[in-house]
Amino acid sequence: MEHKQEFERVVEKKVEHTVKKVVKIIAFVILGIIVFLLANYLLMRLWNWIMPEVFGLGTVTYWQALGIFVLAKLLFGFGGGSGKSKGKSDHKKRIQHNKKCTPWRRDFDEWKHYDQFWQEEGEQAFKNFVDNIKNENHDKEQ
Repeated sequence: MEHKQEFERVVEKKVEHTVKKVVKIIAFVILGIIVFLLANYLLMRLWNWIMPEVFGLGTVTYWQALGIFVLAKLLFGFGGGSGKSKGKSDHKKRIQHNKKCTPWRRDFDEWKHYDQFWQEEGEQAFKNFVDNIKNENHDKEQ
């Protein structure tokens, strides 16, 4: 009996969450449509207020203003910015990041010679180093 009630509560919460999401989505779609229509109305009013006096053009209807609005969006973009400018800023960031790391990279590039050094000089140099340490420790003990 408890399991059934718990299951019902879980399902009820999921349904409630889903309904809230759907209502929010519908509200945002309606709000977007209203904003779009108001922007179009504003464009029509501004056109009819400015263009006939300044350029001698005729007035436009609401639907003509909608056409001008859509045409302007197609020609000049939708305001989200283009991927090219974003790519340039990413490129600049990479260049700046590379400038910060160049000393480290230069040091890292020198490590490619490590194996050759170890074969030629390193093993003997390490043995000399260990002998020096042993001699210093031996001298300190006496």
